[in-house]
Amino acid sequence: MCGRYATTANPARLAAELDAIDETGDGPDTTPNYNVAPTNHVLTVTEGHGNSESDERPRLRIRRMRWGLIPFWTKAAEPGVPVKGKPLFNARADKAATTASFRDGVKKRRCLVPMDGWYEWLVEGQTDKGKAIKQPYFMSPADGSRLYMAGLWSTWRDSGHPELDPVLSCTILTTDAIGELAKIHDRMPLPMPREHWDAWLDPTHPAPAELLETPPLEWISDIVARPVSPLVNSVRNNGPELLADPTGANTGQAGQIHLI
Repeated sequence: MCGRYATTANPARLAAELDAIDETGDGPDTTPNYNVAPTNHVLTVTEGHGNSESDERPRLRIRRMRWGLIPFWTKAAEPGVPVKGKPLFNARADKAATTASFRDGVKKRRCLVPMDGWYEWLVEGQTDKGKAIKQPYFMSPADGSRLYMAGLWSTWRDSGHPELDPVLSCTILTTDAIGELAKIHDRMPLPMPREHWDAWLDPTHPAPAELLETPPLEWISDIVARPVSPLVNSVRNNGPELLADPTGANTGQAGQIHLI
């Protein structure tokens, strides 16, 4: 699964790098965030036409969305506010196409979620009182490059108040963990290599079935896991110190190590 991650992506810089349109506007700042949690507003990459007739081709667009997908058919608790439910921050890639909350996204609303890396917790013993000791690990590319994870998104509108702004939300797809990453957790977010972006983001066609399958090892060959500070255990903590090696060991510029 993926319930926490870190990102230092800046929307304007991201738009320049990807030749995309920055549609984040003046919303809540999301960068940098070393402890992204469900219900936070996060950056996403989508593809589509704009509102202008001059937009002859679809463009990549940087959008800010609530992490925790809100299905379009969700009822309103009060004007402009959807009924609260369990945050749908992850969706199983192998079941999303047949799950009511996600199948619309699989058909025509797919996105990418940029991140530096994600966190998982591994039980490494127990205390004298029998309580499990969970060590947080950070999974990220060894060269410090950015990851783009496959996601789905939704637009929710209050049908009783069409004059109110819609709510954009997203979820991150997960798949079976593979390679060394399976030693940390049995699930992992689904990475989407650049060569598959056109097929993945194209809103005019459903998601190719092969892109929802467990990926080949080469898709995660440059991702390594390393232990990080237990400060990440609390969502109140946020800063680069969360990525510090808890042992104090000097493991290089990025500090990544391979599990053994």
